[in-house]
Amino acid sequence: MLEAKVHSYLRGFLREQDNFTWPHHLTMARLVARALRLGRSALIQTGTRGLRYPLSYLTPALLEPKSVVLVVPPLIQEQLLAAEIPQLQQWLNTNKEIITNLPHAHNFSGLILTSPETWLNNHLAGLGHFAGIPTIIDSADFLEEVAAQQLTEKMGQQDWDKLMAKCPKLRELIRNVRIKLTKTLFAHPPNPYQCYTLDPEERKLLQDLLQTLAAEAYLTPNLIKFWQYLKREHQILWAEIVRDTGQFTLYLTPLEVATTLRKIWQQQPTVLIGAFLDWEKNAPTYGQQLGISDVTCLKFAPNPHNEQIQLYLPERLPMPNTPQFQGAIMEQLELLVGLSSNVNKLVVLIVGDVPLKAQVGAKMAAEFGSRVQVEKTNLTANSILVSGWEFWEQNQHQFPIPQLLVITTLPLPSLENPLVAAKVAYYKSQRLDWFRLYLLPTALREIQRAVVCLRASQGVVALLDSRVNHRSYGTTILTALEPYIRYNYLDPSWFGLDWR
Repeated sequence: MLEAKVHSYLRGFLREQDNFTWPHHLTMARLVARALRLGRSALIQTGTRGLRYPLSYLTPALLEPKSVVLVVPPLIQEQLLAAEIPQLQQWLNTNKEIITNLPHAHNFSGLILTSPETWLNNHLAGLGHFAGIPTIIDSADFLEEVAAQQLTEKMGQQDWDKLMAKCPKLRELIRNVRIKLTKTLFAHPPNPYQCYTLDPEERKLLQDLLQTLAAEAYLTPNLIKFWQYLKREHQILWAEIVRDTGQFTLYLTPLEVATTLRKIWQQQPTVLIGAFLDWEKNAPTYGQQLGISDVTCLKFAPNPHNEQIQLYLPERLPMPNTPQFQGAIMEQLELLVGLSSNVNKLVVLIVGDVPLKAQVGAKMAAEFGSRVQVEKTNLTANSILVSGWEFWEQNQHQFPIPQLLVITTLPLPSLENPLVAAKVAYYKSQRLDWFRLYLLPTALREIQRAVVCLRASQGVVALLDSRVNHRSYGTTILTALEPYIRYNYLDPSWFGLDWR
């Protein structure tokens, strides 16, 4: 049986290497092997960083006699090809063929490595290269976002130029619509996100133009698809603008991807692996968002003994969106960063609000000088990084582990972002709980991913958003952060100080 074989070989390999501290390798490897053998899909939440657990899925993938597709981001793919796969192949005494492109024959029985974008595009285009082949997807945390990006259609500057070149007799009409859209879009009140959903008048202006061009067969191939998507339900039509140049780009993004992805899961057994996919073991919200059902679920929690963080949660800070909040936050940041100066380690300040991030960066730079970097990657050991959530999530793997990570506000998607507002409106139209099914799960995943790198060192996380203390969902946030030791005061020992 594949499970027994995987267990035996992997246990021997781990003993031989003697430097693998993640305790769940064998359990996870057996579940992956079972999924491959029975053709039954599974969903695994590892609760840890991506490079700690690949042996758990590589061993069954290499020992499985038939083809297996491994979907991993390019950076992880490079690591696997350079280290883990050659080491395992040698230990397992296998010579399974490894390719990083589309399978070259229907009877291919090797391991196919591909990116999430390539894998999704192949399925969405109906090319069928991966259909029916058991698939393992690592870093499935971001699958919804990747799918939405792949399903987004774009109409940019070049598309307008091509239209005017292709149909000279309608050039004046095209130019006038473009000018009108430019005027109305740039008349929208500025927001930090520089994007806007089109209002009904703007949408009709574009629809009428594309309908006229379609009737005359003047649409370019790219815009034929845009026009087809525009006629579908549940699409966000939005514009990204650049005020300095007066240019804009139009996008069509689906409000949900579950309907499209559901067809993909039916084509082959799939093992989805991610650090934090859902705060519940059975992942009902994640499954609903991606159209996944009938899967075996497994969730690992951080070790309560050696992976707990020190959680500083002051009790009397003003609530966000109150006039007193910014001043209180600045005081806390100066105090925390000042204390941490005694420890020659990275300090990270996560500020989700775009204007506040700039203000924090300026204030910290005035106080602490060149140590302060706003969303830069060239950091030194004692740098102070001021970052938004997205920047930290994408780049934390390349930074030293921080001694201190400060979260100014919870990563609840802002309703001031027109795209978030449009998605919330969609949930409301479907009579769904938009907070519990969209805003809160997004925040839970973001906050868990943000702090995971501090667990091995049992670092300090300062959470300065008092909604955790006063809102009903605060308990859910705290549960997602477990294990931790909670403090409502600053402990000088965190920073190598003794105030006795």
